[in-house]
Amino acid sequence: MAAVDNVDRLNEQYHLASGEFLKGNPEPVKKLWSHKEDVSLANPYGPPVRGWDEVAKTTEHAASLRRDGEFLGYEVVSKYATSELAYVVQIERAKAKIGEQEVITPYAVRSTMIFRPEEGEWKVVHRHADPITTPQAAESVIQ
Repeated sequence: MAAVDNVDRLNEQYHLASGEFLKGNPEPVKKLWSHKEDVSLANPYGPPVRGWDEVAKTTEHAASLRRDGEFLGYEVVSKYATSELAYVVQIERAKAKIGEQEVITPYAVRSTMIFRPEEGEWKVVHRHADPITTPQAAESVIQ
């Protein structure tokens, strides 16, 4: 049960840090990540990246696209934890000024995060987030 509690705690910390991210500050989120070369990130702004340097750069870019935001909440769809690895699938809700927009816009993303313990502390090792939170037509995957 301790692994689940620790993962829940990290997930909560991530959401608290997201409040700063939505104001354009990526640093609190970056502190929750593993800084190893096998980490990966897939966000809506480009192809997946791998390695701490690329993940940090991509996180900084994504935060730079947001201002005046607020994290509104999340719904856990699924989670699982062992002593060595854990994941959570969730819908996250936020609002922010995005890009050049001057209007605060509410939005939701589905996210999957994978965690592992490193030196006694759970860290994020993978995150995938995209805006697909409702059913889509089969044709939506055609480019």
